Amino acid sequence: METMMIITIGLASVNAVILAVLLFLYGKIVLRTKAMYAIGLLIFALLLLGHNMLTIIAYISMAPFFGSEALPFLSGMAALELGGLIVLMKITL
Repeated sequence: METMMIITIGLASVNAVILAVLLFLYGKIVLRTKAMYAIGLLIFALLLLGHNMLTIIAYISMAPFFGSEALPFLSGMAALELGGLIVLMKITL
């Protein structure tokens, strides 16, 4: 497996961990306040976590099918998502 694919999988894994933490935090807020906005954030985090888990599985199982030209773009997308999740985590905390 190429180094760039390993980096991409690592970034997607970090994204999944951050989403799991956000899911926990939003769950606590929902239980405490019952606010619709928090329920929406909880659903958003849950769906995005599912997306990231499927992405990780796809990257691992289909790594040989990705051309080396596509790997920088996949890493870039994961890095941009990581940046957005870090901002979301900072706002939430």
